[in-house]
Amino acid sequence: MRTFILILSVTLLAGCSMRDIVTMDGATTQVHDLNDNDRDGVIVARERCNETFSGATIDNYGCGKIKPINQRQELKILFPNDSYYIDPMYYDQVEVIATFMRQFPNTKVTIEGHCSKTGSYEHNLALSQNRANAVTTALSERFGIEPSRLTAIGYSFDRPIDLSETAMAQTRNRRVIAEVTGEDTTADMKWNIYTVDDEVK
Repeated sequence: MRTFILILSVTLLAGCSMRDIVTMDGATTQVHDLNDNDRDGVIVARERCNETFSGATIDNYGCGKIKPINQRQELKILFPNDSYYIDPMYYDQVEVIATFMRQFPNTKVTIEGHCSKTGSYEHNLALSQNRANAVTTALSERFGIEPSRLTAIGYSFDRPIDLSETAMAQTRNRRVIAEVTGEDTTADMKWNIYTVDDEVK
């Protein structure tokens, strides 16, 4: 009986293995496109976002992740005492903001004017507002930025960055800040498998 079962098992196994043999006489057809045309590491068969920036952070479908623009920058503009006149030597500071806004045309900028704690609050409030207005005027009239994209706010001496009340503190607290925000986005960039192909400078 044991011999019979052994012979039967071998016969069945041999029959199964013979039926599993597949010959590769002809060419096989590739069902999915495995190319990566935009070189983002995602094959065409799964790609949903073509022409992704090389080096952009992407999801599993090749769509680049984005980060909103929200930048604050202090403009190195020194105003004369009790004045909101911008010396032309400081126009390059304003031009930096204008260039950025032209690059991202849906952005807006808020110019903040700040003063030192010298004189009355009301006087400094008007002065800080006029200094902020002077920067937005330069952005509009000299550099062609649409006025609807510009906001000016004066804070008097409500927001000091140095509380020591020294002469240096007064200089540091007299400042203009540009805050650029917007719907425009920049690609979140990172290293990818193709980065090594880029020319090293």
